[in-house]
Formats: sequence, C-alpha cells, structure tokens
Amino acid sequence: MDVLRAFNLRRTAQTDRADARQRRNAAGGYAFTLDDAARLRRFLVLGVDGGTYYTAPQALAKDNVAVVARMAETDPEGLVRTIVEASTGGVAPNQRPALFALAYAAALPQSSQLALAALPQVARTGTHLFWFAEYVEQFRGWGRGLRRAVADWYVAKDADAVAYQAVKYRQRDGWSHRDLLRLAHPVADAPELADTFAWIVQGALGDHVPAYVEGYVKAQDASDAGTWAALVRDYRLTWEMLPDAALTERAVWDALLDVGLPQTALMRQLPRLTRLGMLPDVGGRTDEVVGRLTDATRLRKARVHPVNVLVAQRTYARGQSARGDGVWTPSRKVTDALDAAFYAAFGAVEPSGTRTLLALDVSGSMTAPISGLPLSAREASAALALVQLATEPSATAVGFASTGGSWSRSAVLTPLRISPRQRLDDALRVVDQMPFGGTDCALPMVHAIERELEVDTFVVYTDNETWAGRVHPHQALVDYRRHSGIDAKLVVVGMTATRFSIADPTDAGMLDVVGFDAAVPTLITEFARGL
Repeated sequence: MDVLRAFNLRRTAQTDRADARQRRNAAGGYAFTLDDAARLRRFLVLGVDGGTYYTAPQALAKDNVAVVARMAETDPEGLVRTIVEASTGGVAPNQRPALFALAYAAALPQSSQLALAALPQVARTGTHLFWFAEYVEQFRGWGRGLRRAVADWYVAKDADAVAYQAVKYRQRDGWSHRDLLRLAHPVADAPELADTFAWIVQGALGDHVPAYVEGYVKAQDASDAGTWAALVRDYRLTWEMLPDAALTERAVWDALLDVGLPQTALMRQLPRLTRLGMLPDVGGRTDEVVGRLTDATRLRKARVHPVNVLVAQRTYARGQSARGDGVWTPSRKVTDALDAAFYAAFGAVEPSGTRTLLALDVSGSMTAPISGLPLSAREASAALALVQLATEPSATAVGFASTGGSWSRSAVLTPLRISPRQRLDDALRVVDQMPFGGTDCALPMVHAIERELEVDTFVVYTDNETWAGRVHPHQALVDYRRHSGIDAKLVVVGMTATRFSIADPTDAGMLDVVGFDAAVPTLITEFARGL
C-alpha cells in the first residue's frame, strides 16, 4: 500500500484539517470558524438556551459572552448597532439575548454610553426593561448613567404610554415599575405623568391619572362579567390588565376581541378561546379570528416571529398544553390559519428561479432544542425548508445523515416527503421519524455528483458539527462544480449558536446565514440570483 496516497488536498477526511483556518468542532471534525460579527448575530437570533447536542448551555453561553466582550473592546459601535438591528428588525424569536448583550455592553467603558442610549429601542416594553434590569445588575451597579437612562425611558413617554406599560407589564423576574422608579428618580414635568409615577410608587390616585389607571383599578374591584366587559370596551383594557376571574368569562373575551386583541396575544389565547366555545368550525368568532391571524400587515406590524407562529401552531393542533393542564378540540379553520400565518410572517419572498437542493441535516446532534423552545433544530430546519419549497418551483428536499464509513454504503440520504400543502405539524412529524446518524455535510454534494443531478444552489441546514465524511463539504462543492460544469453555490443555514461553519469564507459562492433569522428565505433567494 502506498501510504503517500492518503495525503490529498482535494479530498480530506472531516476528522482531519483540510485548511489551516479550520478548527476542531465539538464532534471531532474540522470546520471553518466565523468572525465575531457573524457569531454575534447567531447568538442574538438563536440564543443559547438548551445548549447544543455536544455543548452544555453554560459553556455555550460563556463562549458567546466572550464574543460580546471582544466586540465591545474592538467595535462597540458595531456591537450596539447589531443588537438594535436584531431587536427592532424582528429577526429573533426571543428578546432575551439582545437585552443581555445590551446589558453587558452597558457595563463596559468602551460601549456603555452607546448601549444606554439604545435602551429605548431594545427595551420597548416593561417586560423588556425588567429583563434588562435583571441582567445589568450581573455586571455593574446603579451609577448615574444607568439611573439616567432608565429615568429617560419613562419621561420620554407621555402619561398614557407609561400608564399602559404600568398596568399591562406589572412585574417580571422580581422587578416592578415601582422598583425602577425608586432607583431612577425620574422627574416629571407634566402633572399627568407626575400623578402616574405617584400611583406606581405609592398607590395614590391623583386628579390627573390616565384612563388606563382608572380602568385598571375599577377592574380589580369588579366581580361580574358584564362589568368587566364594559370596562374593557370603555377603557380599551388588555387581558393582562384584568383579574384572573375575568379571564374565565366568554363575554370578557368577546369584548377583548371587539377592541382588538394584539396579534401575539391572539395566538397565545387561541386554546382558551376554543375552550370557551368561541371558535367553532361554523359560526362564532372563527372567521374573524382567522382573518386576523393571516393578516400579513398585522403580523409585520406586531413583529411576530415565524418560529413563535410555528410553536403556536404545533401547540394548538396538538390540543393539549405542554404542561398538560389544558385540553381543547382544535378548530380546523384556526389550525389552517396558523399554517398560513407561518408563511406570511416571513413576508413576500421572490423565487430565485434556480435549481435548488434543500438538504436537511437529520443527524443525532440536530435533536438539540432551538432557542430554548419546544422545537428541535431538526424540526426548525424542516419548517424553513417548507418556506423555500413554497417559494422555489424547482426546489427539492432531502434529509441526510451518515452511519459511518463510505457514503455510498452507509449514508442515509432520503427524499423528504414534505410539502407546503401539508399541515406544519404533519410535515415536521415526517422529519421526526427519520433515522438518526452521524453528521456528514458533504453528502448533498456527493449525492448530486453520483446521481448526475443539476443543481444551481445547495442549501444545507445544519449545526455544522460535521465529522463523519471522507471529504470536507467545501471540497465536495468544488468537486461538484468540476464534475458538472455548473458554478453551483452553497448556502449554509446555521441552526445553533456555535462558532463553526462548513462554508469557506474566501469562496464567493458560499454563504453562511443564521437559521430562523426571519430574513433567511429572502437572503437565500437573493444570493442564488447573484444579488
């Protein structure tokens, strides 16, 4: 045997380094590493709750916090700008990572002033402000700059806006508006705002308290459905402003729907509305609710993230809460409306018109949860693939894993029997039932070579913990280009907040994007078209 034949610059086993820029990933393979700007965006979109298959949540968090610290030192403007863009752009399903990063930046001298100036843009609700307060105490004390920033958060609003925040988002994580006002000592110029602050801190009802406060106080004193419903209509109260007893009354929910239940609240309350008999298959408030759920303008204005629609759809279609403390019979119309809302939440996506192979990594490591939600990276990949299938007329989808050894003998690469015409929960169940295996992200390109497939764009959804193949993914793409004569592109959709990517950063035909960034489908089609 000629041992020198084992050294090959074109085909390298994934457990060996194929490029000096590669580093060993958690699975023992080698992959390229992202720069800090790309890693920050992964963290802000995907978070670290639940960790990954190979990395515990605390270790993954520590790794990403180091990214925030380095960017605060080297590029504080870029750090804060990215945090604001991720938060205001609605690209992340959870605001906690953005608020954590902003709190960390607010504690460092290089970025503190920028971070505190951005507080109103990132902390848009009382709950956001409470989360920020909890995080910021982990890094610094309540100095003058922090107190002033929190005070400005309140005094920049009019009395009605502050009252709305005070009675809707009353407390979270041990914090309340009273706590923050006592720390920040904001000075109110207008009597309405001064009376609002006095009510929050002391419970005193002055002559100038806003209507929201009056309505909230009356609702706490009421005891019958008719009074609560009238107060909702008269004062435009939201469900969070009502006592628990009111939320068991159908008449109250009729009133809440009449005044306009916000989009996110509407999705969360669908099980309750169904249990109260308000969403039958025929009649009731069903058609009205369906129209609101599928309204693309409402979805966009409310910054509803697609993954939250997906979670709502799966929960509702299951007919039972995750805690098992609530059961309902799902309405077919509502379930279908949530399906439609999922696609609408991504906005209008123009097809690229290219021949596209969507390749989902269904290996064992993709069973890790995504963003701390009841959703695996496997399932999230399938949901994203459904959006591309609905957009691209020439797209096909496969799932891949490896059981070790040569790909031709032991690879698991199976056409995915999923379609946007299926219900979301049914399509995701198909992926759930696929066999597990090792991660070999070269398989889609190797498969295309073997089958003589004509592919313009490979889209690989993966955690980038590839290790099982005898050729690296970027090498396999070069092989495919050479073999087919097609200048094919590769889009890598990263599904966990690790530092790795199978995409060669120096190859203009490869792109790394963050999974479940709401802009991903558009980014993919624009890249495929060469924009």
